[in-house]
Amino acid sequence: MKQVVAAVIVRDDGKLLICQRTRNQALPLKWEFPGGKIEEGEQPGQALRRELQEELGITASIEHQIARSSHSYKDGHTVELRFFLVRQFSGEIENRIFEDVRWVQPGELASYDFLDADRELVEELATGKLLQPH
Repeated sequence: MKQVVAAVIVRDDGKLLICQRTRNQALPLKWEFPGGKIEEGEQPGQALRRELQEELGITASIEHQIARSSHSYKDGHTVELRFFLVRQFSGEIENRIFEDVRWVQPGELASYDFLDADRELVEELATGKLLQPH
């Protein structure tokens, strides 16, 4: 099972960053939250910080895990996803690897074609769950 981390990056205005996979990737043009595989010997937070630096050119302050799920795709591979909240980062977001990146309101998430593994989280975020102030 592939271990994957992803960031739910929230701006002060409540918008979330979503990213579109390129035409050349597996599951082309699907939308997702930025992140990637946990490498050998990495902790989830370290992996996510590295991935966000590589993909978006930012240094993120990784907060708590807000969701965890696993999903089996039709081709047989399974991913375990851990989603972490990110409200602060340094640097300007650069689109280094994606087809597109967008800031959207949580209520707009359902109109995007997300990866199947992200759908449950998307529904929870769209209905205002998970991002309540603690």
